[in-house]
Amino acid sequence: MREARVSDNTDRIRSILERIYGEETGRRTLRRLEDLLNTTVSGIPRQDEQQVQGLPLDERDALVITYGDSLKRPGKSPLACLRDFAEERLRGVVSGLHILPFFPYSSDDGFSIIDYYQVNPELGGWDEIRDISKGFKIMSDLVLNHCSVSSPWFEAFLRGEPEYRNFFIDVDPATDLSMIARPRTHPLLTPFETKEGIKHVWTTFSADQVDLNFAEPEVLLEMLRVMLYHIQQGVRIIRLDAIAYLWKEIGHPSIHHEKTHAVVKLFRAVIDRVAPWVVIITETNVPHRENISYFGNMDDEAHMVYQFSLPPLVLDAFLRENGEKLKKWARELPEPDGKTTFFNFLASHDGIGLLPAHGILSSEEIEGLVENTRRRGGLINYKSTPQGEIPYEMNITYLDAVAERDLPVSVRARKFLASQAVMLSLPGVPGIYIHSLLGSQNYREGVERSGQNRSINRQKLEYSQVEEELDTPGGLRNRIFSGFEQMLQARRASRAFHPGGGMRVLSSDKEVLALLRIAPDESQTVLVLINLSPSLKGCRLPEKELPKPIRSTYTELIRRRPVTAVLDGEHIEFQLEGFGVYWLQG
Repeated sequence: MREARVSDNTDRIRSILERIYGEETGRRTLRRLEDLLNTTVSGIPRQDEQQVQGLPLDERDALVITYGDSLKRPGKSPLACLRDFAEERLRGVVSGLHILPFFPYSSDDGFSIIDYYQVNPELGGWDEIRDISKGFKIMSDLVLNHCSVSSPWFEAFLRGEPEYRNFFIDVDPATDLSMIARPRTHPLLTPFETKEGIKHVWTTFSADQVDLNFAEPEVLLEMLRVMLYHIQQGVRIIRLDAIAYLWKEIGHPSIHHEKTHAVVKLFRAVIDRVAPWVVIITETNVPHRENISYFGNMDDEAHMVYQFSLPPLVLDAFLRENGEKLKKWARELPEPDGKTTFFNFLASHDGIGLLPAHGILSSEEIEGLVENTRRRGGLINYKSTPQGEIPYEMNITYLDAVAERDLPVSVRARKFLASQAVMLSLPGVPGIYIHSLLGSQNYREGVERSGQNRSINRQKLEYSQVEEELDTPGGLRNRIFSGFEQMLQARRASRAFHPGGGMRVLSSDKEVLALLRIAPDESQTVLVLINLSPSLKGCRLPEKELPKPIRSTYTELIRRRPVTAVLDGEHIEFQLEGFGVYWLQG
């Protein structure tokens, strides 16, 4: 593969560094960064030029979110097993894998990293990562807000080594930190015995995860070095984990700090310079308006942001058989600009977040989601606020959350797949959690073993058993995986589902979600109809909202079958089966 070509955007990078550190330190840091780029760019594989014009994503892109060891097979490393699964089951279905942190770690299922330059030997090695990257785009986690207390960096800090003295933030415990935004209930400062005595160190997420100090330029340069190394190993999508809390300032909430945004701009500028086919995605589980602020000026921060409001809104729509709140929210999404897009997901390694639904769903509707989760065997995580503890996350598989266990298997699978079709139909790139793809149910035994609520959705599966269930006609895993396969193959074949394409939310009854997806060049449209209810439903749409010509027969893309409609001159009417999903093309 050819080497990457460096494009010169030095002035842009200099401006950002001076904004972060001031003129003198900014210019000094720029010289160090230039040296870093010059020594690393030769190891970055170059992609075809056509892939780097505008948003480097299209309708073929969809990712499976998985741990490196979600699937296991005797005699093989977990990453080799994942590679086999991807080659055997996912080729031509999805384009990439988000492999959750695959580095040596000490806690938080991988998000407390000890060494950013090594693959956890229990999973495999860089050879397996590079092998997977030959056939699939890999998203990896750049956990840059914090690292493990067992990391060499923090151990050097504890020993008082001068070059690491400013890598972390120690604060006098008498300091008033009441303004700091807190995503967790544990104390913000954790005491550690160092060579220089007890120091109280900033720990946003846990006592095992010490926050890095980006006010120290060496920290910034080190994390840029990590990112570039991952790109050299074949990573194509960089996920900036917990980025909202990156920059700390006493007397400031220290969430969404302007210098946090400047750091994201810098990472994007570096990517644009040495690897413009690489995508940056920010992970900010916050209300919608704050979330989309990480698009920056639409071409200078993240290419993608998570659609965190989607999981609770879709769940609410199916539980109440009422899509009005979902439709209102969808109508207010920003118009595609061809430079940014959303990462649409319904489930992940974490639970279903509730905070992004605030201001969209009522408090009664949110409480309904919480009660539904408890009824169906799930668990609730809470966070501290000035008003007391509030539920912020529901820990449950999305299958158990949306589809009752007492339903017939065929109906349960259809209802679940209808919920997933919402995610697949909206503008953006879909991210499908492996336990959704495989139709997994709550893993309460894992919670009992770990003591962590999130373990309910993190079961490690024996690949041979999964294969057997996937190949058993009529079984739950078989129905769900096959349904995903059909939808994803249909989706990638239509330009109307391009992440930069348009969408119109159409007028329909509350039980029906009706969308029109439009290709970026308007060459194709797809009419999306999803029945949120179990009953046969007539769906009448105003003809004036649909592209001409209006037809009496359409092709349904998922199952490649004709679907007829009744026309009366003003409306077009379709009959939708319970939990039916229709992608219609004229």
